[in-house]
Amino acid sequence: MTTIRSAIDEYLTLRRALGFKLAKHGRLLNDFADHLDSIGASTITIEAAVEWATRPAAAQPVQWSARLCAVRGFARYLHAVDPAVEVPPADLLPHRHRRPTPYLFTPPDIAALLAATDVIRSPLRATTYHALFGLLAATGIRVGEAIRLDDTDLDLGLLTVHDTKIGKSRRLPLHATTIAALDEYRHERDRLAPRPKSESLFVSTAGTRLIYHNVNTTFRTLVTTAGIGAPARPRIHGLRHSFAVATLLRWYRDGGGVQARLPLLSAYLGHSHPSSTYWYLQAAPELLALAAERLDHPREVL
Repeated sequence: MTTIRSAIDEYLTLRRALGFKLAKHGRLLNDFADHLDSIGASTITIEAAVEWATRPAAAQPVQWSARLCAVRGFARYLHAVDPAVEVPPADLLPHRHRRPTPYLFTPPDIAALLAATDVIRSPLRATTYHALFGLLAATGIRVGEAIRLDDTDLDLGLLTVHDTKIGKSRRLPLHATTIAALDEYRHERDRLAPRPKSESLFVSTAGTRLIYHNVNTTFRTLVTTAGIGAPARPRIHGLRHSFAVATLLRWYRDGGGVQARLPLLSAYLGHSHPSSTYWYLQAAPELLALAAERLDHPREVL
């Protein structure tokens, strides 16, 4: 399988050069190459691909579909130079991913979440998570984007977000209250951790950059402490959903043209296309009702 493995490296290098991250594809495709080795296959066949994709018998169909999808993309690439390579059809092991309905945080929920950081014993950790969760709620940026922020990314009221999901940076204007809160955090952070080991905006008690797992665990603990969403289990990504929905609701209520402004929200959130932002219309019944009302009275938005 030396040829297959070389082709995998070339395929991943090419795709990543085009801006695709393919974080899991390297591991998956090399595991698939191991499978081909184990069955003595010299090239990719549909039978071998399906056998490997469904090998975790206890896995969910969505995982089977994702595994086969990784092989399908590689097989298409390889088929261009080797017609003997079989490409699994797109309708094989289909599974339509269904996003879970997000919990939408209300302003009182967000206030309770931030207030819950007071129970954190470490002053540095408490002020860090207060500022971090406040920024997530106020801007809707992704958790990973917030963790990767450096101190220099906040300048003159603008926040520069690097290494985004679509591989592009973006600059976000911040509300005056958000700027003030971050300035206060930086002052406290510098007082409590005068010699951090990282240039990150948000630092751990060790002075290093925050880790996603720890951030998510802390979020869950604080949500439980604050009694938010019970019996539902709100996810941290819900802060992003809540920001988007609140923005759309505000635009509908002020009578402006939502369609014309939707690309602005898409750019702010770091979506590759406004169609990704349309999904938020499904997140709140009130949004759907307002959108339907606009369709019934189109002249109101002209």
